[in-house]
Amino acid sequence: MLAPRSLRKASIPPSLLSDPTPSSLQPTRLAVHVNGDGSSCSAYLASGCRVYKIEISMDGAMPSKGKESLLIPDNAQVISSSVVDRCPHRSEIQSVALAEGEGDNCLILGTVDSYGHLIVSCLDIVADDIDRISYSVPPRDCGVGEGSWAGICFSPNQRSMVAVARQLCKSIDIYDQDIHVRSLRTLWYPSSFSFVQCSPQVNESSSLLAIAEGSQLSIWDMRMNNNGGCVQRISGSIGDIIYSVCSSPSGLIAIGGTDRAVTIYDPRRWSALSRWVGCSKYEITGLSFSSVDQSFIYVQGVDYEITCGRWKESKREFSFRGDSNWLGFSKCANTDVVAGWCESGSIFVADARQL
Repeated sequence: MLAPRSLRKASIPPSLLSDPTPSSLQPTRLAVHVNGDGSSCSAYLASGCRVYKIEISMDGAMPSKGKESLLIPDNAQVISSSVVDRCPHRSEIQSVALAEGEGDNCLILGTVDSYGHLIVSCLDIVADDIDRISYSVPPRDCGVGEGSWAGICFSPNQRSMVAVARQLCKSIDIYDQDIHVRSLRTLWYPSSFSFVQCSPQVNESSSLLAIAEGSQLSIWDMRMNNNGGCVQRISGSIGDIIYSVCSSPSGLIAIGGTDRAVTIYDPRRWSALSRWVGCSKYEITGLSFSSVDQSFIYVQGVDYEITCGRWKESKREFSFRGDSNWLGFSKCANTDVVAGWCESGSIFVADARQL
């Protein structure tokens, strides 16, 4: 059983960021990390060409429930706020991602802008002035053409490997640090992608990449060259668009989009295990499996709402709403701390625990 331990609402200081730039439909401009003892979390958010860091206190009581069992947030204290100086992009940042680095006090921050320019930096979460490795990778076409949504995803088992998606270019570029490994060419515009974790087919090597392109879910094996590396295509409903895809630690794949349903696929048979219909009132643009219990999944919709529920039973456990459009949605890698960033400047942070 999964239950919320706290729900906090913090406001970005207007002196730091008063008017965030508009984002794409996919809320990929936020990444969160829980600090040491769990009393606070750090939110990294992107607006324009800059990345900002907000440290938010997570101390609080059990949240109360309002109408339709929605959680009511408590006001949270902003401990500190600053600009991350290691991300000198020249165009608007589209996606932010975090990964664990070597050692307990190191984080890997990855950002990609609308032309596919990738910057990866190692951050020291204890002392801000300690120099660590940082590298920049320009796009393969040198940024020629029209800018569009771009995404970034770290490999869960090989931290030096990162994938960058460019929507209008219909491409996914794989890098090992700053070395280009290969490019994957999609049939439709990619809108979301995720490394398949611990799949039985690849012996936990994470060489599979799940990509949402149009109404199709495509699976790519980076060890293969046949068909450009595409090993499986699963077609959704005609006319529906998949906006989000995620993978569980056991290898299950979840997708959601304009059909307002979450579909779970088994990578051993590539068949649907479950389908949670109507879990969101509007389009689904963010998904994440629970790290505590994989039978739970977090669903983010464009109606300002984030829902947590059991995908097998199609049962909602709890939900909360933002106060405006989502600019970012993120869940910590190993804990059930979920955050959403609204265009009003509010950041909602929910902490769920197993009873």
